[in-house]
Amino acid sequence: MSQGGETGDRIEILAIAGSLREKSYNRGLLRAVRDHAPAGVAIEEAEIGDFPLYNADVEAAGFPEAVLRVGRQAAAAEAVLFVTPEYNYSVPGVLKNAIDWVSRLPDKPFAGKPAAVMGASPGNLGTARAQYHLRQIGVFLDLRFLNKPEVMVGQAAQKFDAHGNLTDSDTLSRAEALVSALADWARALEAGRAARSS
Repeated sequence: MSQGGETGDRIEILAIAGSLREKSYNRGLLRAVRDHAPAGVAIEEAEIGDFPLYNADVEAAGFPEAVLRVGRQAAAAEAVLFVTPEYNYSVPGVLKNAIDWVSRLPDKPFAGKPAAVMGASPGNLGTARAQYHLRQIGVFLDLRFLNKPEVMVGQAAQKFDAHGNLTDSDTLSRAEALVSALADWARALEAGRAARSS
């Protein structure tokens, strides 16, 4: 990835999935938007499965390489896309753990980044509560979340195959629209920063 804000019209998005399961609906949703990214947009997935549990003693001894790797990816990206399931009405622990680690890096790679969230769930609400909790977390991180469109995929078992691949064309269209809107949001924020500095 190039350094954030230096790619002109090309937008590079770092996608972070909140599930580690190979056949996860949310990893399938991420794959679908990555494979159908609009022209001028590239999506790279962050690997968070090798993060240790956050421990201030570990941090004091030096940030783990896995954390530094994702921090570099976040710093280089023009935007961040979270794709999350909902566990117990909230954000999965593995995703919160990754956010907690990356937020402690000295350069604060999430700060000021355009961001969006989508998610899929077997239930009717399609990760709505997890998404709203993630937006609350993003306030402290200074993430600039896109408000709309929202993509909350309910009844996911009917929209993905047994391997976790998205099969529902309407869901794909809505997810593609969110990615396009995130790219436009990133361009708009960058144009605003450039205007203020000129």
